[in-house]
Parts: sequence; C-alpha cells; structure tokens
Amino acid sequence: MKINQAEIVISAVSKKQYPEEGLSEIALAGRSNVGKSSFINTLINRKNLARTSQKPGKTQTLNFYKLNEAFYFVDVPGYGYAKVSKKEREKWGKMMDEYFQQRENLKAVVLVCDVRHEPTDADVQMYDYLKYYELPVIIIATKLDKVKKSKQHQHVKVVKDTFEVDAEDIVIPFSAETGEGKDQAWQAIKQYL
Repeated sequence: MKINQAEIVISAVSKKQYPEEGLSEIALAGRSNVGKSSFINTLINRKNLARTSQKPGKTQTLNFYKLNEAFYFVDVPGYGYAKVSKKEREKWGKMMDEYFQQRENLKAVVLVCDVRHEPTDADVQMYDYLKYYELPVIIIATKLDKVKKSKQHQHVKVVKDTFEVDAEDIVIPFSAETGEGKDQAWQAIKQYL
C-alpha cells in the first residue's frame, strides 16, 4: 500500500479525545523498545513520523496517525520494562482497557515482538488479553535482520509456539532495516480495513 498522506492527529488519554469520523483503526501494541515506531515508519515510508527512542516507555498516550485520510494507526503505550511509577502504569492500564474493550472502530491489533528472543510472559499475556476480547491479531516479529538467515525459521517457530497462535492470526517476520515483511504486513492489515 502506498501512503501519500500521514499525520499525527491526536495523542489521546481517554475516549472523549478519540477521533470521531468513524474511520477504521489498526492498533499497534508491543513491549517498550521493541520497534513499534520503526515498524510504523517503515510501513509508511517516513523517517520519523513515529518517534523512536533509546529510552523505553516514551509513548504514554494513544497516538492516532491518520493515513491517506482513510484509516488510522493507533500506537498504544509499550508495556514491560518502562521505568514508570505503579500509579502511572495503572493509568495506562485503564486507558488501554477502555480503548481495547470499547472502541468499535478498532478492526485488528498488530502485536510487535522481537524475533531474537522468546516472547516474554508480558507478550503472551497481551496476546491472550486481545484474544479474550476477540480481536484479530497480526504478530510482527521484528529485527529479523539481526538473526542469521539459517536461524530465522527456527526463531519464527519459537514465536508461533510461545504465543500458541490461533489459526486466524498470522506471524510475519519483519525487518525495518531491510524492509523484509513490509508487503506481507500491508496485505495482512488491508484485509481489516
């Protein structure tokens, strides 16, 4: 898919701030520093619409990116090892619950994980949470370029097995560096738009 127009519309913390024009939304979830921003930027051919950071936990709001005036990517706060207070994490939890449980425009969730490592308990918990709410999930296994070619298949299998991926969900090996997996990611996303 060619993205000609991309802009951040709002960084929201509650549903009264969500855009109201009824466009389809694809949420992007993943641990802090797993490569969500790089994934977004690679998909839309931009260097830094979504800001990347060396410091985990930078995304603290629901960031709505409007693409081609037709749909939204919604970047949700990373979970895991972000150095934030317990109170702050509870606030994020409520914000995410409200979005994932109540947002009718939400069509699917892209769950980003690092293919180099077995998905963490937090990753599996997130996947199970999304499945509990019957949301379609596209798992993007990033940083593929950092794994030897001969070992890639094995790493992807570990991702699939650890998540116990449902039949209707898909795992796509991806590299923001080489662009590998970009076309497959768009194909998977387009079926929900």
